[in-house]
Amino acid sequence: MPQVTHAGEPELDQDRVFETAAELFAILATPVRLKIISAVCQDEKNVSELLELIDTTQPNMSQHLGTLYRSGILAKRREGTQIYYRLQSERVATLCRAVCTQVAIELDEVDDIDSSDRLLPSSQR
Repeated sequence: MPQVTHAGEPELDQDRVFETAAELFAILATPVRLKIISAVCQDEKNVSELLELIDTTQPNMSQHLGTLYRSGILAKRREGTQIYYRLQSERVATLCRAVCTQVAIELDEVDDIDSSDRLLPSSQR
């Protein structure tokens, strides 16, 4: 019988939640991937369009697109020789938008936010 946590959830399920969240955060822990997600939030884009928006090399872009596709965050379709990428997971976009918006607010309004409401400690800014 699984051990029960303080919240009444079986420990096994809680462990799985934390492991899955950590895997997602690991995928999102690269600025280029966050930029890709942001770029395809409104409309699908092909690799050339993404390279115009994001300062990286084509091989590096392809590697990050592959990771995001394999993880289920992006979907893709082929049209002739072009591959178009679009957001597959709106929940991931919502998460990224919330975190990036909060960080932008904190960077913009350094003195106006209580330290307990910050995502990043002052040494990280």
